[in-house]
Amino acid sequence: MTAARRTEPAEAKVIPIESAPSWHPGEAPGGIADRIADAVGGALAGRLGATATKVLGKGWEDRAASGLGFLRRRITGDYEIDEFGFDRELTEEVFLSLLRPLAEKYFRVEVRGAENIPAEGGVLIVANHSGTVPLDALMTQVAIHDHHPQKRHLRMLAADLVFVLPVVNELARKAGHTLACNEDAQALLERGEVVGVWPEGFKGIGKPFSERYKLQRFGRGGFVSSALRAGVPIVPCSIVGAEETYPMIGNVRSLARLLGLPYVPVTPTFPWLGPLGAIPLPTKWTIQFGEPIPTDGYPREAADDPMLVFNLADQVRETIQHTLYTLLVQRRSVFF
Repeated sequence: MTAARRTEPAEAKVIPIESAPSWHPGEAPGGIADRIADAVGGALAGRLGATATKVLGKGWEDRAASGLGFLRRRITGDYEIDEFGFDRELTEEVFLSLLRPLAEKYFRVEVRGAENIPAEGGVLIVANHSGTVPLDALMTQVAIHDHHPQKRHLRMLAADLVFVLPVVNELARKAGHTLACNEDAQALLERGEVVGVWPEGFKGIGKPFSERYKLQRFGRGGFVSSALRAGVPIVPCSIVGAEETYPMIGNVRSLARLLGLPYVPVTPTFPWLGPLGAIPLPTKWTIQFGEPIPTDGYPREAADDPMLVFNLADQVRETIQHTLYTLLVQRRSVFF
């Protein structure tokens, strides 16, 4: 995790009802939402009810009620975001729902060791980074929420580039991501969040296919300093399968410099197949969370000891690398 420019997060707030849009002057947003819910609910309870049961299956009423409740809260502004912009309800109801089929059906992610993530309190997840496009971070977010007994949310530390891209910036904030800087990491850890960091950064996801599953440098170990100051455990995370989703066989460096990007990849399908080349290969993934490495036994000032920070960072790196080799030996096939 490298130092980055500090971005001031928005203050935590409940979106006021008065700020929600109104379709008719003088009519409260809650009234509009209730009218929509009543209309949709009435239609589904009437002649469409039998058809809905056949198409959507049993239990559609509960799902419909949940969806209408979500719609009402969105219209009225009756939802909360924290000081970093994290919208828990939107993440659970929309973002994770969209990512879940990709994880379960397309990549068929096998999750191991989720019980190694503490049930409560701060914890730092440190993972390898790969795949040209950072899908591994998103799949890890799904894995932790869906496979941890407490359904914990992963708060990712993302690169500066994420927060300068239109639309992506806003979506990342609402999904719980924040800037990869020590101040934000420590603040999240001290308030008991699960924080995820990918120390290889662009060197990891942008490395050529010939160097797959070979970890790049972990920077100066800033993530270890944050964990030491907060006194939280570090959980190594090893991801197999992401390397082969977009095998990077070339890099158009001149175009990357022109566009201000870390790289412009060339893969077996991109740019040769146009938009179809952006479809990832359906590889079989394994995400394994290792045994926690405690840091609460060190004094807070240990975070300023460069040798200790380096040794702990190297221990985490070696643990991830060893686990990757073990998982690769166990893997039957890239796709099965």
